[in-house]
Amino acid sequence: MKAAHGHRSAFGLNFRLAWRNIWRQKRRTWLTALAMIFSNILLVFMIALQLGSYDMMINNTLSMFSGQIQVQREGYHASQKMRLTIGDIRELAATIRRQFPQANVAARANAFVLVSSEDRSFGTQVVGVEPEFEPTVSSIPGLVTAGRYLEQPDAAEIVIGEVMARNLKVNVGDELTFLGSGKEGSFAAGVVTVAGIFASGSKDLDRSLAEIPLAYFQEAFAMQNSGHVIALSVPELSNVAAILGPLSSIISSREGLVALDWEALTPGLKQAIQADMTSAWFMYAVLIMLVAFSVLNTQLMSVLERTREFGVIMALGIKPRRLALLVLLETFMMALLGLVIGVLLGSLVSTWFAHTGFSYPGMDELAAKFNMPPVMYPSLNLVSMLLGPVVVFVFCLVAALYPALKLYTLRPVEAMRAV
Repeated sequence: MKAAHGHRSAFGLNFRLAWRNIWRQKRRTWLTALAMIFSNILLVFMIALQLGSYDMMINNTLSMFSGQIQVQREGYHASQKMRLTIGDIRELAATIRRQFPQANVAARANAFVLVSSEDRSFGTQVVGVEPEFEPTVSSIPGLVTAGRYLEQPDAAEIVIGEVMARNLKVNVGDELTFLGSGKEGSFAAGVVTVAGIFASGSKDLDRSLAEIPLAYFQEAFAMQNSGHVIALSVPELSNVAAILGPLSSIISSREGLVALDWEALTPGLKQAIQADMTSAWFMYAVLIMLVAFSVLNTQLMSVLERTREFGVIMALGIKPRRLALLVLLETFMMALLGLVIGVLLGSLVSTWFAHTGFSYPGMDELAAKFNMPPVMYPSLNLVSMLLGPVVVFVFCLVAALYPALKLYTLRPVEAMRAV
């Protein structure tokens, strides 16, 4: 009990000494602390803004067409072969819809065809969709700028992108002919009327995608009641993991079906995010190193100024280890001060922009290239709040190791002679 009490008393004494020592030079302490506070505010805001932009990029990309989860025949995602179909696809989609009321579900079928107008012909992807459910999964139905979206499940009509419409020189009400291969290699052909033209903001998508009703698609391509994809859209990305497991159990009764999440469906999107985060951390690393060197300079000057004082203390029997721990405790307290204030102010700044949005001059044009909104909203959570400041905190402690270890080389007699 006495030993424990002695340890607590020693710690309390060290704590008071450390607190007193860091305020010996108030101006220098505040300059160092302000450097940490500023860097922490910047890191909290920038990381929150990055995470928010990633969420926006993912949601915007997935809501455009693919959805967050897809049920497919095993191997279809890699090869896109016509014969890799899901039997009774609309019935399975209805079952999934009943099991997961929080998700929006739509069945689809895909084919690559040659589509022709009176003047021109182009190769494109045509997708058979359920007109009733497709608007809940994809944002394309809401982006129709001329005409209307599909309405009847078996009507001979088509919705195309504005770039395709321009290339084919057609408008709403004109007829198009398509030629392709059916499920078993049979000849597939049809004449459809342009019901609507959409503008997604992505030239590639507007050039290469067309949609027709699923029932008409199945008839034209000899698909019977089959299709290729059941797309699911959920309100939040965090819901994907909770749905994926039960969904896999439901489709396990049908041999060869798999459930793929957005990371498997769009690996390039995840890689782009990882590359952007890596490049951003190079910039953050420069900021963190500058703060760490500022702490190193402050603590080294503090140790050198107290060389004679440390020599007298060591001559009285105090071990260098205790003095080194005192220096580290001083750094700990200073870094903790910067962390707490920096996280608090950084969170307030991020919360403000999370409600008002953040934009800068020229962002409208840049966002339009990636089909994103012109305003970004920071995503404030424990990761964005603490990741950067904790790294700064650790580097500051590491930077204080050199001044602390320098005390082990101190000779009491020589130190007491120091001026």
